[in-house]
Amino acid sequence: MLETLRNAFKIKDIRNRLLFTFGMLVVIRLGSLLPLPGVDSTAFSQWLQSQSNDAFNFFNALTGGSFEQMSIFALSITPYITSSIIMQLMTIAIPKLEELQRDGEEGRKKIVEITRYLTIGLSLIQSIAMAIAFGRSGYLVSYDAFTVIGIVCGLTAGSAFLMWSGEQITEYGVGNGISIVLLINIVSRMPADIAQLCEQFVLSQKLAPGMLAALIILAVIVITIVLVILLNDGERRIPVQYSKKTVGRRQLGGQSTHIPLKVNTAGVIPIIFASSIMQFPGLIAGFLGKGNGTGIGSQILHVLNSNNWCNPSNPVYSIGLLIYIILVVFFAYFYTSITFNPLEIANNMKKAGGFIPGIRPGKPTSDYLKSILGYIIFIGAVGLIIVAVIPIFFNGWFNANVSFGGTSLIIIVGVILETLKQIEARMQERHHRGFLTK
Repeated sequence: MLETLRNAFKIKDIRNRLLFTFGMLVVIRLGSLLPLPGVDSTAFSQWLQSQSNDAFNFFNALTGGSFEQMSIFALSITPYITSSIIMQLMTIAIPKLEELQRDGEEGRKKIVEITRYLTIGLSLIQSIAMAIAFGRSGYLVSYDAFTVIGIVCGLTAGSAFLMWSGEQITEYGVGNGISIVLLINIVSRMPADIAQLCEQFVLSQKLAPGMLAALIILAVIVITIVLVILLNDGERRIPVQYSKKTVGRRQLGGQSTHIPLKVNTAGVIPIIFASSIMQFPGLIAGFLGKGNGTGIGSQILHVLNSNNWCNPSNPVYSIGLLIYIILVVFFAYFYTSITFNPLEIANNMKKAGGFIPGIRPGKPTSDYLKSILGYIIFIGAVGLIIVAVIPIFFNGWFNANVSFGGTSLIIIVGVILETLKQIEARMQERHHRGFLTK
């Protein structure tokens, strides 16, 4: 690894890209420390720490602590991520957007432009809602129009800057700019979480129990990371044979290839969708100052709160975990169904003279791909559930309240592996050994 890294820095283009990416990340982390004018950050931080809802902890982890500190980057790039997901769904539902997606580079640029405008719109909506909610709750220095406008402009500008920074990293850095920005935000919170775990389970115990707890924590983290790597790289390869064609005196085609169907076809999207639905009611109730009572509404919020799952003292709240698992499986099938079209792939193979050995071209090929895809999606969904539930189980059973969980680890490992692959591809162009070669 170190030798490969030295080889990477020997190449001027890769070295400049790595340094540019590092510089942009430094600017982003410095920006996360800039306070948002008009907000009583001390009072807001105390209120956030008093909240037991996991929605705020998860959102704070995605923003790298900017939300807790109420900096100008408090919204982070979540509006852009939401806009990208909305655009992917709308591309399937709106024929005009589907045509743009098929128009190649020009169509892609127009979709990216629409995504940017949608990001700004969502940032405005979220910042306005937050400014009004904070003003009514007394977390602003002064609740007037000037302060609200300043907060809205600051939050929207911060989100727009992070979106621009991610695009710059993609173009001039090592790629995956938006994902890298999200990665650095999540990673920045992990030292504090690990320190909290050590303080709670290691340093507060005697030597032998503390060492055992440290080994268990390390083993859980390592096992979870290994599962994420296997889930991220696992794929089912469907063999494809192309028939030979005679053009003049030359024979073309006849080669064998394969269709790679990833086990985790939907990525982290099912967990994000399921978590968003489960956390949204608690998020709204937290901003409105509701949900701390003993009524039916409060009990429902407790069921939806993942901090209450797998708790032996209140097992009934684990019903929410069952709902969460059902949502993950549903969104795994739903998202894959709108992003992967077996019929289109079968038709393209038929036009190119390709076929799966033993399967007739056309609809039989489409049905075969659907049946294989159904098993793969289920395996991927089960893998996602295992990775997501491991931290939830330890949080509930041992009261190990940390901000990073299965979703964060999937994002971290996925982004790191993809970034290494892109660096490796650039190095292999110059005949250097890559990161991932054996």
